[in-house]
Amino acid sequence: MRRFRTGDHLQDILPSLARTATNDVEARIFLNLGRECAFDGLPLPALIWLAQVITGRATGTRPDYPRTVSTAFEGFASTRLGQFFGPAADEHPGLSGFSLLSHGREAFIVRLALADLAERSLDMQYYMWDGDTTGRIVVDHVMKAADRGVRVRLLVDDPFYKASDSVKACLDAHPNVEIRLFNPLTNRRWSILDFIFDFGRVNRRMHNKLMVADNAAAIVGGRNIGDIYYGVNTIANYRDLDVLAVGPVVRDLSGVFDQYWNSPSTVPIAAIVDRAHGAADLDGILVRLREAIAAADYPYPIDQDLDELAAQSAELRDNLVWAHGRIIADDPETIARGKESDDVIEFIRGRIAKLKEELLVESPYFVLPAGAQATVKALHERNVRVRVLTNSLASNDMLPAHSGYAKTRRRLLENGMELYELRPDTDAFRPGWSLLSGRSPAALHTKAMAFDGEAVFIGSFNLDPRSAVINTEAGLYIESPELAEKLTAYMATGVVPANSYRVLLDPNGEIVWETVRDGKRCATRTSPKPAFDGGSSPTCGSCCRSTRNSDTDPWRPRARPAFCGLRTEAGDYLWDEPHSATAWAGMKEISQRIGWTSGIGCHRRLPKLVRNDHPSWR
Repeated sequence: MRRFRTGDHLQDILPSLARTATNDVEARIFLNLGRECAFDGLPLPALIWLAQVITGRATGTRPDYPRTVSTAFEGFASTRLGQFFGPAADEHPGLSGFSLLSHGREAFIVRLALADLAERSLDMQYYMWDGDTTGRIVVDHVMKAADRGVRVRLLVDDPFYKASDSVKACLDAHPNVEIRLFNPLTNRRWSILDFIFDFGRVNRRMHNKLMVADNAAAIVGGRNIGDIYYGVNTIANYRDLDVLAVGPVVRDLSGVFDQYWNSPSTVPIAAIVDRAHGAADLDGILVRLREAIAAADYPYPIDQDLDELAAQSAELRDNLVWAHGRIIADDPETIARGKESDDVIEFIRGRIAKLKEELLVESPYFVLPAGAQATVKALHERNVRVRVLTNSLASNDMLPAHSGYAKTRRRLLENGMELYELRPDTDAFRPGWSLLSGRSPAALHTKAMAFDGEAVFIGSFNLDPRSAVINTEAGLYIESPELAEKLTAYMATGVVPANSYRVLLDPNGEIVWETVRDGKRCATRTSPKPAFDGGSSPTCGSCCRSTRNSDTDPWRPRARPAFCGLRTEAGDYLWDEPHSATAWAGMKEISQRIGWTSGIGCHRRLPKLVRNDHPSWR
């Protein structure tokens, strides 16, 4: 399939797009654009406007819609959460309390508990919020908090498919709820045109994950909202990690949320939809929401788990690790200004430069440029151990990112890195998943680092160029040998031979994947194949058994069932359109047509954001 180059003209590009259009209407649009290509070379805003006019949507947002600045609730000490954690915080002046949330079931229930306990404010910021049962249950608890008088602010990254705009607007009709989208696509009907004409902007996504209740307790980490993050998906499930935080750092987290919430890149959903939504719309969507939840066979006994968590809450509080911690986050203003979002990568680079003994890393997408590869070699020469666990080809859900990683693998090994790749057929993480997950394969989604056994960084940041300078990211940096020890123990389970492939160079310089199966060592010189590649399955020579093949599209093995979103009568999905195989296949086609991959990303308008030798990324 042809890839378009920077020098290509629109009159050449658009007919090619028409030949591979997904339907006749789309094809006619591209052909007509191609015939009228006298606009080639016009300013970008004019091209965007023209694309919107052609597709029948001249404006994506209403600029005159009132956009109110709001900030975090300040009276946290008077709330139940503030009073519950306050005495412990007073015993540790200047420190914050932290607890790792490593099991999906635990991470899910703690989120529900925070929503249920909130009395004054609930702020949630997520990259993805799936329209599956987990997503619906969290929405239900959030809306019940709003019914109690809690002010709810929901900030979500604008997804690629817009069928859920009406549902978001219905929920936004609640007087205590406001929903905003970050950096939304302007054209809500034919978003592919935004990717063509405005790619430099829409390629910039908000990857942050944050939940704050009453400005008194917060969750930060790698998990979005959806079945796959909490061990409930029947197709595949993630090994992932969050941190529960209380104390002064929560006020800093709220400050970061406010910065994003009030940034120029956020747009209220009410300014995007075509009509005003009111109480009747809200009542209707809530009825359908709760009917769908009641009809679902959710595997976790939610009420029982919440009761058990309440009974154990004092123990949870007493086991918190108290330490100095701070939020490291990219500046959302960089999106509107078209600048690199590099605050997090700059911090990580500076912290790595201070290493003395050891760096332990878990990152699902791991694409280091030449400068970072040289840093690995320099650390090795200083006798600093660098160990990394990432996804294998067999477990990776983003093949372009894996392709970028595979090109660097040999050099990383030559430079002294200890390299491990997750096995999708491991049973080690199933204790934190539901019975519904069955024999579903595992994939890595944890984003964590441990520095010299003294400090940790846990958040949304992947070690790849997209996280480094294109997306916005956030994470907690915590200086605590105790928490570092806990994280190190968690990370050790990932590199156990039965759970991963150790990637090595043999005496002849060939790459070898080693693992243990049934107590026996086995090795192969062929990268373990994915279970979602259209029929292949992970193999390790002839000694490894196969995992169950996924019935999903190879572009997105974490696909949900074909219909997993609650719809309105108009056919809109609740919260987000399901990531079906068809939808992800469409995104694959779009990305191939314009030469873009999510793991690396490229566009002529943002050359500095993707160069591997850019100083921000080195």
